[in-house]
Amino acid sequence: MTAPDLRAFIGKSSAPVRNEVEKGAIRKFAQAIGSTNPLYLDEEYAASSRFGRLVAPPTFSRTFDYGTIPDLDFPRAGLIHGEQAYEYFLPILAGDVLYCSMELADVVEKQGKSGRMTFVVFRHQVVNDRGELVQRSKSTVIRRG
Repeated sequence: MTAPDLRAFIGKSSAPVRNEVEKGAIRKFAQAIGSTNPLYLDEEYAASSRFGRLVAPPTFSRTFDYGTIPDLDFPRAGLIHGEQAYEYFLPILAGDVLYCSMELADVVEKQGKSGRMTFVVFRHQVVNDRGELVQRSKSTVIRRG
């Protein structure tokens, strides 16, 4: 799919996908990133905190399913991760039911030293089952050639 083809999808979104936050997944993620924070790992400690249960690390939301944008045939192989930015509104807690979606926000072509590069910007949104915004993020991936 060329940059002009991709631009036709700017502003289009995936349908929200239901994600359940599991305490085991929180622990595994925390261990994978080398965190020793007891809010992520120790259920008893987290229960005595103001959160009342295990808290997910800030970037845990990258493990969620955000769905796909209908008819957008965007190959993931060979992409370079360019940038990621997050906005946090509420903590993600074990047991939460969250609805995640993504939108194609922008497509920019640039000429680099090694050839043409296409920068593709996605916006992600996480909303809880009460309709409250939990998190927003923006990611840029780069496709060369």
